[in-house]
Amino acid sequence: MPDVNAKLTATALALLAALFLPAAAQQPTPPRVPVPGTQGIFVSGQTLAEQMKTSMTSSADPALAEISVTDQYAIHEVHRGKAGAAAVHPGWTELHMILEGGGVLVTGGKMIAAAGGNTIEGGVSHTLKKGDAVLIPANTPHMYQRVDGSVSYLEVRFVTAPPGGAGK
Repeated sequence: MPDVNAKLTATALALLAALFLPAAAQQPTPPRVPVPGTQGIFVSGQTLAEQMKTSMTSSADPALAEISVTDQYAIHEVHRGKAGAAAVHPGWTELHMILEGGGVLVTGGKMIAAAGGNTIEGGVSHTLKKGDAVLIPANTPHMYQRVDGSVSYLEVRFVTAPPGGAGK
């Protein structure tokens, strides 16, 4: 039974990655999932730098370095060299902690389909720089409208219970 569970978990994680991560930015690395009661997961700066270099070499933008991915969360270091199309993640909240660089992130408003990628009508512009953090609620349109050279950030994406759901 453990082999079946492991295969089901791997399949579910692959499906989540296909649904929630841009195809060009997906990493072929196996997921790192912490087991309760263990020491946790350590990913060295060197490993993250190597993953990021490989992702950037493949022309992925955004480029990703995976820290850990489960069916409840995804944690990546993300590097963007240019603005991106608007996105919305039903049921997933995101935290972006800016590590280097900056730009303008638009959140809220209405996502509009446009040639060249989705955009946002309305919304609030946030000028971000190193050290800033922004929490993007589930189901909220967001996009990096401008990148100043480049921007690198820690992205923590986690499942959010619907209003009136768990815990009420």
